[in-house]
Amino acid sequence: MEQPTVKISKDQHIWAYEANMAPVVSVDPGTVIEIETWDCFTGQVQTESDTVEKLDLARVNSATGPIAVKGAEPGDSLSVTLVDIRPDRKGAGMCIPEWGQLIHKVKSPTTRIFRVEDGIVHMNENVSWPSRPMFGVIGVAPASGSIPTFEANRHGGNMDDNMNGIGATIHLPVFQPGGQLAIGDMHASMGDGEISGTGVEIGGSAIIKVDLIKGKAGGWPITETADSWITHGTTADSIDQALQNACEEAAKLLVDEWGFTIEDAFIFLSVAGDLGIAQYCHPSPGSVIAKMRVPKTSATPHPFKR
Repeated sequence: MEQPTVKISKDQHIWAYEANMAPVVSVDPGTVIEIETWDCFTGQVQTESDTVEKLDLARVNSATGPIAVKGAEPGDSLSVTLVDIRPDRKGAGMCIPEWGQLIHKVKSPTTRIFRVEDGIVHMNENVSWPSRPMFGVIGVAPASGSIPTFEANRHGGNMDDNMNGIGATIHLPVFQPGGQLAIGDMHASMGDGEISGTGVEIGGSAIIKVDLIKGKAGGWPITETADSWITHGTTADSIDQALQNACEEAAKLLVDEWGFTIEDAFIFLSVAGDLGIAQYCHPSPGSVIAKMRVPKTSATPHPFKR
């Protein structure tokens, strides 16, 4: 593993992705960076008595950064490889009033504290499973305005895709010079949909590597793993439209980059792809995020032809 040459503390963070935000550091493409991140509650949840109504909700989902990558320009992709993710030893999950598909069955706000040791998440004496650390929030400065880190959009942000874990590379469309990358909202584990509104929310550190793909960018962030690439689509509140956006994004890349006809792209995605939901904590406010997994084949080896 390449050793980081830059380290960024969790105390250097943002609460919103802003078009004009200034970086805490500027680095060359290819730089390896160690970052620290808060848990999504910024350290406010330590025991099971720390339920949501006791929290300062203005201090949720900080993202460490921003990091400018030299040479990044609108129309490029800022590519972030998550080389390693190292959760702390204690995390939390919650039932939050008005959030999630099962909230009508919940009697009261509830917090559960998880122990994370040796790659295993322990919920209690009887329930444990292998950790799958990932980042919920990863994004860049948007084309205009200010977008809270709680939300997702074309710039990324609170994507909450559990594929954004160790070994993944996230290709973020650049809208501002330098890109202005910021990352946070680590989870030791999170299921598709994140239906209660929380994964195992946890702080920790990570090793990342930043790079650029010049002149190529998706409409939303694209995640690349060893065997797949995953397109995304977001909306404020429509799961149908988010799913449509993710499908159209995948089809566009197959047609534009790899020479598929739209008919063949449609059929290929139906017979070999996987359409899914990254975040849909209905009926909570916030973003809806869908994803389409495209398998890597000799005809579809990457999202972009390089």
